[in-house]
Amino acid sequence: MMNNDPALDHLYHALADGHRRAMIDRLAAGPLTVSDLATPLKISLPAVMQHIAVLETAGLLHSEKRGRVRTCTLSPAAMTKAEAWISDRRRLVEGQLTRLERYLAQPEKDEK
Repeated sequence: MMNNDPALDHLYHALADGHRRAMIDRLAAGPLTVSDLATPLKISLPAVMQHIAVLETAGLLHSEKRGRVRTCTLSPAAMTKAEAWISDRRRLVEGQLTRLERYLAQPEKDEK
């Protein structure tokens, strides 16, 4: 069952933090070094590295170290599970609303 999926838990945990979402937004434009990711966040480099570790665990990004430079790349395919979970819930709610709409559109029956 998708509600008990540890990978989905990691994904939503990673997306729950504003700094990590900001990192994802910036990485959507292309790969960035850790230093480039850290600059606008106004948090320490070790904190940025912790956020990167959470994002990597969730499968949202991949980092590669070449010499002294670590470069991060977004892995958008990881968001597929989150999108599927949300889409499933949306379909359920829309189905309920459609049934309610049909019910409310029925002419009232006279009570005897």
